[in-house]
Amino acid sequence: MKVLLAGGGTGGHINPALAIAGIIKAHVPDAQFLFAGTPNHMEAQLIPQAGYPIEFIRVEGFQRSFTPENIGRNVKALWYLAFSGARAKQIVRDFSPDIAIGTGGYVAGPVIRMAAKMGVPTAIHEQNAYPGVTNRLLAKEVDHVMLTVEDALEHFEDGIQYTVTGLPVREALFHKTREQARAELGFDDAFTILSFGGSLGAGAINESMAEVLRWHTSNKLPINHLHGYGGMGRDTFPQKMDVYNIPMTSERIRITEYINDMDTCMAAADLVVCRSGANALAELEALGKPSILIPSPIVAGNHQYHNAMVLARAGAAEVIEQKDLDNNDMIARIKALYDDRDKLRSMAQNAASLAVTDTDARIWSVIEKLMQIKR
Repeated sequence: MKVLLAGGGTGGHINPALAIAGIIKAHVPDAQFLFAGTPNHMEAQLIPQAGYPIEFIRVEGFQRSFTPENIGRNVKALWYLAFSGARAKQIVRDFSPDIAIGTGGYVAGPVIRMAAKMGVPTAIHEQNAYPGVTNRLLAKEVDHVMLTVEDALEHFEDGIQYTVTGLPVREALFHKTREQARAELGFDDAFTILSFGGSLGAGAINESMAEVLRWHTSNKLPINHLHGYGGMGRDTFPQKMDVYNIPMTSERIRITEYINDMDTCMAAADLVVCRSGANALAELEALGKPSILIPSPIVAGNHQYHNAMVLARAGAAEVIEQKDLDNNDMIARIKALYDDRDKLRSMAQNAASLAVTDTDARIWSVIEKLMQIKR
């Protein structure tokens, strides 16, 4: 069995592709895989690191604002587009896959479209509640659409064949209990906050969490706090902690640039404050974690806001748009949850109720359907 996977640009597209490959490999150990990606994005490193071969195709998105820089980028995107069909055809022809699956990102467009045109059974996986442009276009051409949440369906044309599969979640997240995680971190059983803005960090979250840290430390509240400030906060967050006389590490605090043990930190947390990318939300649901979500305002289609609202409507999260983020309001929200453990438990239960617990089986069922298609 030969499987072509196309997706890239961000971890949100790459990780699902790797997870799907793992699901197929568990059922067909001798399956052969080829990934298609761009040479200048994360997949160029992550896919080979995971042990899979990758072929490159140059594709870029078009910029909507017409600054001199963006005009130049759009000219380059047009140039790449002119050759993308031929390169995609070469990749499909040379590998001759039995099935092809796209997980989003610009690179999935020409590759999956060409695979479908050449008679290869095809599917896509959409991670977000508001689908990206590439997947919205591909949905009309592929045999099956996999959705993380059913809310995404309203943004596709009628008549598509679809399955709500959920999003694959890392198995490592389930290896530790709350008690084990807190013991490993050196924390007691007090209320524990985990906050982060991704590997690069988020300035708005860093600013807000600095004030939250000052609030609970100055009031000597029994609150444990894990915060990852990311690369964006490297030159500012430690300095602010120094001004506020807050240690980077103590019996209740651990502040780091990167959170390299997210499985431990997530297991330990009572409340998570973060962005609302699809992978993060799937993990919150799988672990039943209450959250305060601050969607990134600079992502395509404002999809993080739509993702976050799925949890908000279910009573699993509170959502604050970044333009409305206020430090005093954030402190008030956290204090309210700190004081109302019944509400916190209800949010946890609501988050867990959203989790798709048999994602791997659902994805495999789609793969089986693709393998049965005869052209």
